[in-house]
Amino acid sequence: MKLALIRRQFSATGGAELYLQRLLAALAAAGHETHLFAEKWQGQAPGVQFHTVHVESSRAERSLRFAEMVKGLLRQEKYDCVFSLERTLEQDVYRAGDGLHRVWLERRKQFAPWWKKPLTGIGAFHRNMLALEAHTFDPANTRHVIVNSEMVRDEIARHFPAFPQERVHLVRNGVDVARFQNGDRKAARERFGLKDDDFVLLFVGSGWERKGLPWLLQFMAARGDDPSLKLLVVTRDRMRGKVPPNVVFTGPLADVEAAYAAADVLTFLPIYEPCSNVVSEALAAGIPAITTSFNGASEMIDSGVNGHVLDDPRDFAALGQCINHWRVRGDVGAVRTRQPLDLETNVRRTIQVLELAAATRA
Repeated sequence: MKLALIRRQFSATGGAELYLQRLLAALAAAGHETHLFAEKWQGQAPGVQFHTVHVESSRAERSLRFAEMVKGLLRQEKYDCVFSLERTLEQDVYRAGDGLHRVWLERRKQFAPWWKKPLTGIGAFHRNMLALEAHTFDPANTRHVIVNSEMVRDEIARHFPAFPQERVHLVRNGVDVARFQNGDRKAARERFGLKDDDFVLLFVGSGWERKGLPWLLQFMAARGDDPSLKLLVVTRDRMRGKVPPNVVFTGPLADVEAAYAAADVLTFLPIYEPCSNVVSEALAAGIPAITTSFNGASEMIDSGVNGHVLDDPRDFAALGQCINHWRVRGDVGAVRTRQPLDLETNVRRTIQVLELAAATRA
């Protein structure tokens, strides 16, 4: 097949782009002619032809201008399948990896302070994103959609009922499982200044508001009388306000697997995540994950078996009970999950959808 892939920014080394790296490599290895359309990229992907999409625009207009320019570039050549990982104007397959912008705005409004609620979602940026999203989910513009959770599938059915559900395909995220296994716990704890008897919670991610870090910091501040409970935070975000003494910030880590090796439980409490990779990474590392029902990755959690799911990220009493469950349980070996976690399964199923789209293209 001659394939066109769309991603505004591509990094050949970034962990967040690992899915796309593996997919591009698999497509090239299978003999497909692969073209990637992006504003900019770092590094190279063997066997992939890059096409620069030059966009000069304000933040409010940038996504729309990018979509318009890509549409024009794609019409200059014939492709067997166009696969977009961005909200764009015309594609055979769209991967809704970011979920729905309108649902994100709903969650922001739900959890915002009272004085911020009237301001949530206003402005040209959000108007353009909502309009572009509606265009993307018009069945005349997109033939198939890939979602990474049932949560996002249900959101599409609720907000875009005209889009046929049989054309929505569930392909869960995958991670490099081997990378997160067999970590050196003792060395990792020494590196981060943690004691052998510390019970260590872990947060990995950037985006304070969306991913619930402020609530975790409040929780830890209230648990200052428990000296062996620690929170390890891996983030590139700048710190805001006073940091409790039982919280260790690492900054961004190239070897984030070391943080999982040091931790006992992942605590990740987002207000909206289509399907966070950090839950899969924790399960691959063998540690349980405590997350929220606003995270599509919660579908991989069996309560008390490999984690817990909170209905409200602000429910500190429930969070404390979940943490105590794992603390009392002690070290009984790696937790198990029913869902496949590997990238290879994800890539294989993605390619199946692309082949279906190409075979049924008019």
